[in-house]
Amino acid sequence: MITIYRTQDGILQTVSEPTPGCWINVVDPTPDEIARLQEWGFPQDFLTPPLDLDERPRTEKEDGEVLIVLRIPCFQGETSDIPYATLPLGIVLTDRCVVTVCKRENGAIQELLAGRVKGLSTAKRNRLVLHLLLRIAARYLNYLREINRAVELVEDKLQASMRNREVLELLKYQKSLTYFTTALKSNELVLQRLQRSQLFHMYPEDEDLLEDALTETQQAIEMTNISANILSQMMDAFASIISNNLNVVMKFLASVTIVLALPTMIASYYGMNVSLPLQEHPAAFLAILGVSALVSLVVVLVFWRKDWF
Repeated sequence: MITIYRTQDGILQTVSEPTPGCWINVVDPTPDEIARLQEWGFPQDFLTPPLDLDERPRTEKEDGEVLIVLRIPCFQGETSDIPYATLPLGIVLTDRCVVTVCKRENGAIQELLAGRVKGLSTAKRNRLVLHLLLRIAARYLNYLREINRAVELVEDKLQASMRNREVLELLKYQKSLTYFTTALKSNELVLQRLQRSQLFHMYPEDEDLLEDALTETQQAIEMTNISANILSQMMDAFASIISNNLNVVMKFLASVTIVLALPTMIASYYGMNVSLPLQEHPAAFLAILGVSALVSLVVVLVFWRKDWF
């Protein structure tokens, strides 16, 4: 899908044909749409790499046009094996307009389209790209907070758990943090490369935006590393807790089995066809029942004092 935007009178509007100073947003394009973009003068080598889900962050410059590929976060659903993953976003910067290419809709671009950035102008191409870079970094921080909240909810369930379901739930978020760590470090290298270049040195405000985007990315890296370390240690601790909870249950069941086995053993003796004490006594049944209860009570008290229940 190809959507063309242009700022007119301070309002971001949709137009039908590309014009100088516009922003072309491309989402999961078909071969016909890629051919259409080529007819407008955009090289295919800049349009197809961001559609590869394994594409790594990088920058490339050719004939005055710049390609910036970054990994952006995306939410795949709580039931997914990896709830939070990353996918590539390509930004093609030309002297006429800006083109963004992605395999699916993403929150960073949606925030720009929703008017979250004041004074956004498609004619200011460099600043538009920098605002997008800043929103991508902020998006990582938002998803990290959501991951931390989800982990806290699972942690509450784990304290009384005896199954592996909660540990497997934590494993999914650990995978997400691994994807985030790899993507953020690669994004950081790309931003540092852009900072060393002369691409955004024309205006001081552009330099500040790039510095903010780099700072947000570095902060996201630190938060991801901290969350990953805490989650890893938590999984080891709760694996021991689950094993201990299971041992407590097995200890209780073993103690109950022993207590119940004593009356059964006494009753088994008196069920034999041999002569035993109290067999001819009128109160034999009550006496045997009392002895069984007394023995069981004594064993219960011993187990209780030794904390075997």
